[in-house]
Amino acid sequence: QVQLVESGGGSVQAGDSLRLSCAASGLSFGSYAMGWFRQAPGKEREFVATISGFGGSINYADSVKGRFTISRDNAKNVVYLQMNSLRPDDTAVYYCAKGRTTWSAKSETAYDSWGQGTQVTVSS
Repeated sequence: QVQLVESGGGSVQAGDSLRLSCAASGLSFGSYAMGWFRQAPGKEREFVATISGFGGSINYADSVKGRFTISRDNAKNVVYLQMNSLRPDDTAVYYCAKGRTTWSAKSETAYDSWGQGTQVTVSS
């Protein structure tokens, strides 16, 4: 059974940084792409970043390019999201997700397991 557990969220000021972690278990971690999504209050969940199984393919939402960095440690079964220069509109619950294949993808339909989410709140 696949389990994904996010951590690292919190309340910060605009301009600050946070690093989210997602620890995975119950899978051959390096065989699957991983993604980060977020859902702000009153909005639909949206794509943030994705990384392929071996880390060679990475994509970001335009809204986070240049500020967020996704990475993974396949030896530790962990995927990270380094978030710099945070803005109030980054406030959301952040979810990590396991891809159905090794290929990175932006669509939610390409993912089949989700974590419980971690809250990120950015104040101005």
